[in-house]
Amino acid sequence: MRMIRLAAGWCTLVALLTGGFAQAACDPKPGLDKFFSDGWGIGAGNHRLQRSTSINRGNAASLELAWVYGHATTKPRSWPLVTEDTIFVGDSGRGIVALDRATGCERWLHEQRGEIGSAILHAVIGGRIALLYLERTSGLYAIDATDGAAIWHTESDDQPAPMYSGTPVIANGVVYVPLSSVEIGLTINPLYGCCRTSGGMVAFDLETGRKLWFVPTIPEPARRTGSHWGFVDEYGPSGAPVWGAPLYDPSRGVLFFGTGQNYSRPTTATSDAIFALEGQSGATVWIKQFTADDAYNIACDMPFAHPNCHLPKGPDVDFGAPPMLVRTPDGRELLIAGQKSADIYALDPDNGDVVWHERLGRGSALGGIHWGLAANEATATVFVPVSDIEANSDPALEPQPGLYALDLASGAIRWQHVRGSRCAERNCWGGLSAAITATPELVVAGSLDGYLEVYDAATGEVLWSDDTWKTYTAVNGIETSGGTIDAHGPMVAGDQVIVFSGYDSFFQKPGNALLVYRVKEGAQR
Repeated sequence: MRMIRLAAGWCTLVALLTGGFAQAACDPKPGLDKFFSDGWGIGAGNHRLQRSTSINRGNAASLELAWVYGHATTKPRSWPLVTEDTIFVGDSGRGIVALDRATGCERWLHEQRGEIGSAILHAVIGGRIALLYLERTSGLYAIDATDGAAIWHTESDDQPAPMYSGTPVIANGVVYVPLSSVEIGLTINPLYGCCRTSGGMVAFDLETGRKLWFVPTIPEPARRTGSHWGFVDEYGPSGAPVWGAPLYDPSRGVLFFGTGQNYSRPTTATSDAIFALEGQSGATVWIKQFTADDAYNIACDMPFAHPNCHLPKGPDVDFGAPPMLVRTPDGRELLIAGQKSADIYALDPDNGDVVWHERLGRGSALGGIHWGLAANEATATVFVPVSDIEANSDPALEPQPGLYALDLASGAIRWQHVRGSRCAERNCWGGLSAAITATPELVVAGSLDGYLEVYDAATGEVLWSDDTWKTYTAVNGIETSGGTIDAHGPMVAGDQVIVFSGYDSFFQKPGNALLVYRVKEGAQR
C-alpha cells in the first residue's frame, strides 16, 4: 500500500512539471481478470449492491482522497467500470480512458466525439474482452478492452431524432438499448412542430451490432393535430421516452423498464409507466401506467406562453430510475420502481399489480426519485434517495430531501435522513438526485450541493462526509474543480470510492473532477 501511495505522488509530480501526464510511466495493458460490476446495477436485479469491497462501518471514516483526474467538460455523465488495476471511464470530449487504479495514470485513450452518457459495460465479442457504451446521439459502441481498438458501432434508425440516455443491459448475446428523443429539447424553437418521436427499446446482436428488433413505447404513429401561427404543424402522440437502464430477468425471459411523459397531446396509456417485454421477441407482457395525462416538454419551462407547450402542462414525473427485482424474506419476488413524483412502488413482476406503495416527498420534475435506488436482500431493505428540488413542484407540499430506508416486504420506513442545504440558492440544494450505491454495511450517496457521504445502512448515521466543492490538483494536469454530484453517482470497488463531482445541467454547479478515495492504510477492520 505504501508503494502505491509513493507511485501516486510521483505521477502527480510529473504531471505538474510537464503540464500533462507522462504516458511512458504507465503500463498500457489493463488487467482484465476481475470486474467489479456487470452493468449499471452492479449485479443481477439492478440492486446497486457492491459486495466486493473492504470498506465497512469500522473503516469508512478513514476514507481519504487518493488522486483526482480532470474531465474535459463540466458535465461528466459516465459511470466507471473497474477491474483489479484499471478504471475505465468516459471523458466526454476526449473518449474512453483507461486509468491506473493506484495512480490515475492514463493507460490508453479511445477517442470519441460527443457526450458519453452511460455506464461502461463489459462482454466477450469474438473471443476478445470488449467494452460497450453509449454516445448520447450517435448510438452504441464496442471497443477492445485491451487497447481501445474499435470493434463495431451501431445505432437505431427507427426514430428521426434519437437520444441514448440510459445504460444498456446485456443478456444471452443481446444488447438491449433504451431510447429517448432529443425532440424534448428541440421544442424550445417555436418554429419546430412538436412532436413526432416515440421512446422505445432496441435489441442488437452482441457479436455484430446488427439490430434484431425495435419496440416503440407508443405503437401508433404521430399524426397532425393542428398548427400554430398558421404554418407550424403540430403532431401527437409523442414522447414516453426510456431514460433509464432496463432490467433483464433470466428466469422469466422478460425485460422491465420505465417510461417518461408524453411530449405532446394527445397523451397515451404508455407514458409514466412500467413495461414488461419478452426479451427474445419484444412482445408485450404487460404495461402499467401510474400517472395519466402527463404532457410536458422543455418549451413548458419558458417564462412566456410557448406554442409548443401543449396545455395543460403535465408534472413531468418519469420513471427515470431503473427498476429493481428483489426477493423478500418469505421468498416473494417484487419489482421495485421509483418515480420522480417521489412515489415508490412494489409490483408483482408477473402482472404489474401494486403490492405496496409509499410516497417519500413532494416530488419534482428533477425528482423525487431521480436516478436510481439500491437494495440489500440480506437485510430486506430498499434504500431510496430523494431530491425534491423545486422544478414544477406542488407548492402546497413540503420538500423532504434525503435518504430513506424501507422494509423490502412492506414498504414501511425504517429510518430517514433528511438533508439540509449549504445555502439558499438553487445550486446549493441538498437533495439526493444521483443514483446511490450500497454495500453489505453502508450506503454511499452524493448530493446536489456537492457532498459525498457514507451512511450506516442499519441506522442512517453519517459515518463520513467530504465536501467536493474544491479546486484540485489533477494527475492529468488540467484545471479541475468539484460541483454538483448527480447522474450515475458513486462507484465502490475494493477499498476505493469513485465519483464524478460536477454537473452543469439544470442550473447546477459545474465541475470536472473524477475523485478517487481510498481507505487509509492500516484502517482495514
